[in-house]
Formats: sequence, structure tokens, C-alpha cells
Amino acid sequence: MNQDYIKPDNWSIIEEGFDVERVKSSESLFSIGNGAMGQRANFEESYSGETFQGSYIAGIYYPDKTKVGWWKNGYPEYFAKVLNAPNWIGIDIEINGEVLDLHACQSVTDFRRELNMKEGWYLRTFTAQLQNGVEISVAIRRFLSLILDEAGVINYEITPLNKDVSITYKPYVDAGVTNEDANWDEKFWEPLEVKHGGNSGFVTAQTFKTHFKATTFMHNSILEEDKKLDIVALGWDVTTEKVQATYEVQVSKGKKSAIQKIGGYTVSLNHTDTLTAAENVIKEAAIIGYDQLLEDQIQAWAKIWEMSDITIEGDVKAQQGIRFNIFQLNQTYLGKDSRLNIGPKGFTGEKYGGSTYWDTEAYCIPFYMATKDQQVARNLLTYRYNQLDKAIENATKNLGFKAGAGAALYPMVTMNGEECHNEWEITHEEIHRNGAIAFAIYNYYRYTGDYSYIPEKGLEVLIAIARYWHQRASFSKAKNQYVILGVTGPNEYENNVNNNFYTNYIAKWCIDYTHEQILKVSLEYPLDHKRIIEKVNLADAELQDWKKVSGNMYFPKSEELGIYLQQDGFLDKELVPVKDLDKSQRPINQKWSWDRVLRSPYIKQADVLQGFYFFEDHFTKEELKRNFEFYESFTVHESSLSPCVHSIQAAVLDKMDMAYAFYLRTSRLDLDDYNKEVEEGCHITSMAGTWMSIVEGFGGMRVKDNVLHFTPKIPKEWQGYSFKINFRNQILTVKCNHEGASFEVDGDQDLELIVNGQKIMASKKLMVS
Repeated sequence: MNQDYIKPDNWSIIEEGFDVERVKSSESLFSIGNGAMGQRANFEESYSGETFQGSYIAGIYYPDKTKVGWWKNGYPEYFAKVLNAPNWIGIDIEINGEVLDLHACQSVTDFRRELNMKEGWYLRTFTAQLQNGVEISVAIRRFLSLILDEAGVINYEITPLNKDVSITYKPYVDAGVTNEDANWDEKFWEPLEVKHGGNSGFVTAQTFKTHFKATTFMHNSILEEDKKLDIVALGWDVTTEKVQATYEVQVSKGKKSAIQKIGGYTVSLNHTDTLTAAENVIKEAAIIGYDQLLEDQIQAWAKIWEMSDITIEGDVKAQQGIRFNIFQLNQTYLGKDSRLNIGPKGFTGEKYGGSTYWDTEAYCIPFYMATKDQQVARNLLTYRYNQLDKAIENATKNLGFKAGAGAALYPMVTMNGEECHNEWEITHEEIHRNGAIAFAIYNYYRYTGDYSYIPEKGLEVLIAIARYWHQRASFSKAKNQYVILGVTGPNEYENNVNNNFYTNYIAKWCIDYTHEQILKVSLEYPLDHKRIIEKVNLADAELQDWKKVSGNMYFPKSEELGIYLQQDGFLDKELVPVKDLDKSQRPINQKWSWDRVLRSPYIKQADVLQGFYFFEDHFTKEELKRNFEFYESFTVHESSLSPCVHSIQAAVLDKMDMAYAFYLRTSRLDLDDYNKEVEEGCHITSMAGTWMSIVEGFGGMRVKDNVLHFTPKIPKEWQGYSFKINFRNQILTVKCNHEGASFEVDGDQDLELIVNGQKIMASKKLMVS
């Protein structure tokens, strides 16, 4: 049974009623972020029930020493983890001397949370009766500013309902935080300085080992009936890692009291003097004021939605799902800084370390290319180029590839380019991530038409990846072909297999594509070609050796079934389809031993089908149909990255009921908690796949020979849908309903399209197909 407490709404995520069993899940779902920082939806006031406290700063991490039972050569020394940052949202509150704690109140009624995605704020309201008999009505609005992205704001309002009360507000900043997933229960922050003055407090701390410095700050104002009081803190409690102010006010029954708290982080990534920078942020935020900061927030989100929104008519849950996905993607990464990337949990939790995976290249780049300026996607590619030396070091120093040969294996998980994933079957074997990075370079050029990245940076990356695949393949005398042994494909439920189809196919493609780009650059960018070839010491003889491998790569097949085999021996498994699997055994990764999972035919996520998704034009529709129908029957979709690929391919095959079901699963994966793990955080990177399932799935968008192609389709459950894309600096609006599709260009220049195989010229005047 999936969770179903989130109320359907077009623009908001809404929870009604207080349930202690839902607190941690809601802390994930109602998370907020602004690209520079983010936080789970923890209560500001004290809470003695189960909670998962988490605030995070983009780019700040800690190298948590690897903890494994059996050390193997090549293991990374550490797992890079996004840090639970110092807590600035905390406000301890006492009403007539009693601590406000929802877990300890006599009653909590009218509890409601709302995450307003249209305007970018989080609101929590409730009525509580404390043990001392006082009844209060509370409303708390919080947001992280997009305009002033080092600052967030809390407006915490309390109205006593049954008597006059004394309210004590005790806002604080606390650097005494830990990560729940710390390997050795270490603290990651070392407090350096605590300071306070007027109504402001500061704690400066730095990370152990990595020495990132952050000043966490707060500035407090007390209001009565929406008017600021001329009041300063009665006193300050100060320790080496925490600073807390105390304010006391007398509030009449029915009158509203409030504390407004500005807080946030200034970090050494951006400032030499983080304390002075924090003081300046407070000054700027105070000058702007709460009301204007909120209005600026609303306008900034309106601008984001103007380009990235997808509308769905007639299906509120589907509409809510896609907007939640788009909202979280924009909260996590806005593309301003090429030092940053997109962690699988974003700012919503600690799982996966908050680091960079292949998800960025395989799933996220298309979303950012189409909904932002192309520079955003270029920044994501530049991130990998800047870490090329570390990828070469990983292959040669850590894994024993030929020294000096320039082969690169990009890390499965990284913060700074070093591999920091510590499960051997992933770290050493899930090497297909190299292919996704090369594919992203190809995909960027295909979509944007900006070839300049390849001679400037990308070709060096492609050559290093091709060199890796050349060395990683081995020649089988028995098969008289090249094979790739001992790998894990995208389907992580099969480890240490031989000749995984997807891995072999993308390896061949990488080598061939790199060879093509070397020739293209030599003809069109001869100076860059000369520079690169000399830098990497690439000779014609090496290129010929590459071609031997790519031209004679082995792909396991079943001629009888007419399918590619996921890997050698897949048909030797006991092939019981998922539909015949007892529902009580799901999810299998939580119910079965790993031994049983590995021997089963069950697929965690699209594997062979991932290859068909990337390289759709390499296969016939009939080949796709046979492989899809075979492998879909064994796929349990226990990876967040799986349903979106299946939705897109089901749409291609006109299996619209299935495409719609997979769309709902990917778009509401967290809202409905399909995988029973949302309390750990949301699946941010797979949310880009949700966007793809509409634009590429139902919309059928492809780029072929520099022209946009569409094959629009619509689920029967919808009345219509629409989306915008930025294609080579032309904004195209696509609308589809059951009568047909229309295409409109924002501007005076027409745009050539191929719709259902027919050429049309889209203009400012609507073109209908």
C-alpha cells in the first residue's frame, strides 16, 4: 500500500492532520532549497518525537573514512558526504513557562502543511493545547531566497486563544550537529568562533579535513500585530558551538505575536571573510525587509515557471506530480556555478552522500538544456572536464591501467573528482558511467548545436574514455570477438557479470564517436586538434587498435527470442515474471537476501532498455518491441531511474496505458512513496526523467539532423498538456489534446519542425498538426 496522505492540488503539496508516523516522510517532501543551500522541513520549535534533522550547503562535504569489512586494493579511502550543516532555523518557544513541543501537547488540531511550488514558500499551521491548558494558534512561513541566496527567512506567528500569555522566544544557531549516516559517529564541524551583538548571532565553524569554513548567522525581530517592536534580546546563552538569544513578550488573548528570523550561511567557497560577509547579508536582507523578500521570491519563481512549467488538464495527481519534480530540480540546481552538481537526494537527505553520480549526465542534462540557457548544461559538462585528471589517476593509479596511456575511469560517486564509493560491485564494476559522460557531450551538441565545447574541452574527455574502453575490453579466442568481463550494468541486481549488453554497446559507441570527433576537429579546428593530440600523445596506430575493438565487440543475443541478452547466461535463470511474484515479497531489496536477489531474473532498473533509450535510432521499432516486452516483465523498478525510461518506450510502442502508469509512478515516486524510503530524502535526479517522460515520451520530442521532431500522443486520462523548450535560443510552446497538437514560437523567426513525419514551419502564429 503506497502512502496517500498528500492532498491532490495543482500547485501545492498539502498535508492535513498531525501524525507522528508521517513526520520524517513529510520532512523530505516539504524540503526547500535555492541552489546554494537547502533544508528538510524540520520543525523550528522543539520536537521530542522521531525526526531527521538536516540542513545542507551546496559544495560543502566531508571525506568520511571508508568502513568496510574486507579491504580490497583500489578501494577509495573515504566516502564524500554532504554535511548536515549548522542549524539556523531553531526557535525554542515557551508559553507561560511550558516548552512548545507538538509531541508533548495535550492536543494538536487543524495541523496543515503547504509547500507552495508556484511561489516558493513553505507554510505550517496548527492549533495546540499545551499541558498547562493554554491554547494557541500558530502559523510559520519559511523560504530560502532565490534573490539573496545566502539567506532564508522564517516568520513564526503565535496567537493565544483562551488567555493572556507570556511568550519566550529563544532563537539559536547551533553547529553541534552530526550526520545520521556518519561511518564512525564523528562530528564533521569544528567550531571556531561564536559572536553576537544587537539582535544578531553568528557561529563560524570549519569542516575537519576539508577545511571548508562557514559562518551560520541569524538576525531576529519581534512583532506585535505585524508591527516590529523596538526590542533587543534579554540575554544570550553562548557555548563553543551554539549561540541562543532570549526574548520575552506579554501577549493578550486574541492578539498576534511573531518572531521573524533571517538566517543562512556564508562560506569560504565564496568569501575570504565569512563573518563580515554574514553581517553584510543580514544588512541587505534587513533593508529589503520580509515583505519585499517574499514578493521577490514569488517573482523569481514566476520567472522559473514561465519556462519550465508543464501543464496537464484533467488529472490533478499527474499535474501535481510533474510540478513537484520540476520544483525540486530547480530548488537543487540552478546552473550558476560550474563547481556544483546535482546529488541524487539534493538538499532533502543524506543518502548517497549528496555526491555526483552518472544520473546527471544520463537524466538531468536534457532537462536543464531545454528549460534553461545552454550555459547551464555546459557548466555541468565543464564540471567533468575539470575532474579529468582525477579520472585518469583513478584508472591508472588505483585500478592498474597502463601508466601514461591517459585512460580515464570517471568515479561512480564524487565530490571533487576522486572516487569515493565503497561497494566493490559498484566502485570497480559499474563502469558504464564512463559512457554516460561521453553521451552527455554528444547529447549537448545534438541539442544545442554548440560544437565549440568539443574542441575546447570535450575531446580530451572523449579520448580518455575511449582509451579506457580499449584497455578494459579483452579478446576472447573462443568467441573470436572482444568481450568486457566482470561488470555491473545499470541493473544493480546482477553483479560481476560478463558482457552486459548495455555496457558493451556504449563502450563500442564511445570509441566510434570519439574517432569521428577526432576527424571532425582535425578538419574544422586544426589548431585545437594539434594542441590536443600533442597533449594526450595520440598516434594513428592507437586509433587503429581502438577500431579493432569497437568493430568486433561481442553482444550476447538469443536468436530464438529475437532479443539481446542482458548478459551472458541470463536465460539460465529461473524466469518467473514479476506478475507471478508474491506482493508480500516486494520490494525484494528489503525482503530478500542479496544472494537470492543476484540469482533471480529481477531487474532493478532499465538495463538493455537503457541502451535502446540512448540509441533509439540504432534499432528497429520491432527490435524495441521484442526487447521491451521481454525485459519489462522482469523489471521490479526498485530504482527511481527505471520507470521514466519504460514510460518513454511504452509511448513509442503505443502502449499508452502502460506509459501512463509508468509516468504516474515516476512523477509520484516520492509523493506516494512507492519504494518505502522517502523519509531518507527525495529522488531528485530521477525527477528529470519524469520531465523526459512527458516531453520525450508523450510529446515524442527528438533531435535528428539538427531538426526537432515530435510524435505527440496523449493518455486517455488527460484532456490536454503543454510544455515549453528552449531550442537553440528559440522558445517553442507545444500543446497537445485529443484533437491534435499545436506549436508556437516566441519571436519572429520561424522554426522548422518534423511532426508525425511531416515538415512544418512553426511561427508566432499557432501551427496545428
